[in-house]
Amino acid sequence: MLNYSVLDLATVVEGHSIADTYHRSLEIARQAEELGYSRYWFAEHHNMMNVASSATSVLISYIAGNTKKIRVGSGGIMLPNHAPLVIAEQFGTLATLYPNRIDLGLGRAPGTDQVTAKAIRGENMNAPHYFPHDVKSLLKFFSADNQDAAVRSIPGEGLDIPIWILGSSTDSAHLAAAMGLPYAFASHFAPTYFREAIAIYRNNFKPSQYLQKPYVMACVNVVAADTDEEAEYLSTSVKQFFMGVITGKRRLLQPPVKDMSTIWNGIEKDHIMGMLAYAFIGGPEKITRELQQFADETGIDEIMATSHIFDHQARLRSYKLFAEAVHKSTFAKV
Repeated sequence: MLNYSVLDLATVVEGHSIADTYHRSLEIARQAEELGYSRYWFAEHHNMMNVASSATSVLISYIAGNTKKIRVGSGGIMLPNHAPLVIAEQFGTLATLYPNRIDLGLGRAPGTDQVTAKAIRGENMNAPHYFPHDVKSLLKFFSADNQDAAVRSIPGEGLDIPIWILGSSTDSAHLAAAMGLPYAFASHFAPTYFREAIAIYRNNFKPSQYLQKPYVMACVNVVAADTDEEAEYLSTSVKQFFMGVITGKRRLLQPPVKDMSTIWNGIEKDHIMGMLAYAFIGGPEKITRELQQFADETGIDEIMATSHIFDHQARLRSYKLFAEAVHKSTFAKV
């Protein structure tokens, strides 16, 4: 059966506090664990009033420490924002506290605007160009063979911490393939190169000590409800969320509206619907049918759902219905 997981941006909802956001994340993670979700990831972002996942490692520890078996990790840590040694030590600590439950997904984007990236990186604004080298440095720090090196990661050294390469373009596909690492694509906001990127990854994959065959995860937006009409209504919150992304006018996650035409113009609508090309919005039958088609066409190994839904109970319900849709389907790998 297709593996299924959760991506959480720790989205802050209008009328609620950041503390509420974290407590609700834990409730979702506990439900996800009960429903058979494989992993629960947070994504590093900065200087965004509606996204509170900036201290990603801290949130991972909060969720892992209050759940029992679900894997918890980053989707991802934006590695050019950090020294590889620091990330090795942080995730070495997490993996020591929560053995066999921690994932380290790595991205090379800043996870923010350029002004904030400058504040994080200082003069090291060329850090993305060193991404492949920094990934190799991380792998070295985690290796038991590094015990005689001048610089060691304590804790971290000798631990089996799965590293994933994240991407939204074809560049990351080449890197993941060359290094023999699992590949997660951000099709929830950058769907354009998804199919091209996973084809490059599969065609160029080199087996490694970490992975013997390609492993593809697709991240998608999911708004599942008891009816198609209710799901469409609830989905207006994520559409407003993306309005903030493309206009730069971010707001806390807004309640759903009956008519998006009062909010967006034709150009904005086209842009946002393009970003939502791989969104699953609907009732149980529609979600199951579209999920089956998507999985059969792409041959993905895992699907990661992210759900920007205003009402917390509706969000919990959406993740439950999505899990049921996976279980109702049969998936044929291409």
